[in-house]
Amino acid sequence: MIAELGYAQASLARIAERAGISKGVISYHFTGKDELVQQIVDDAMTAGDAFVRPRVEAQTTAAGMLRVYIEASVEFYRDHRRHMLALLDIWTNFRTEDDRQRLGVRDNEAEMTVVEQILQFGQATGEFGDFSTRVTAVAVKQAVDGVLLLMAAYDDLDFDTYARELAGLFDRATREESR
Repeated sequence: MIAELGYAQASLARIAERAGISKGVISYHFTGKDELVQQIVDDAMTAGDAFVRPRVEAQTTAAGMLRVYIEASVEFYRDHRRHMLALLDIWTNFRTEDDRQRLGVRDNEAEMTVVEQILQFGQATGEFGDFSTRVTAVAVKQAVDGVLLLMAAYDDLDFDTYARELAGLFDRATREESR
């Protein structure tokens, strides 16, 4: 419903109306819009992880894991475009009572940790050079999430090229011989 209405217009009453249920049904399950929205965010992140993680875990090299993490993440965003644009709207507009952003970098901590572990594995096996795994994990996550802003601006975004180029960029940046 937020994908259709936008975060600002998505009151519990309007969400219930669009879903064809009473507002009381929503209120029974959620204490308010904030709790409902947080559940939407949690569900989206869980779905993304369920899509990406098995593909990453099927790889045997750190370089393969990093490439697949990037490509599968972009693929998930592409295949769930409407929902991801709603999530971007939520991420931008979901605020505390004192108007601070409710969601931020810490909400991506689990995903950044996965990337950081891939990078640490690559360094331990000698596939990757010596660099800050934390800084690089943040850069990877931010670059992957950059596709959300691009897909909001461009209907004709070439997701496959974006994913391939981004994976190639980080492959070159992390290689042992690139240092």
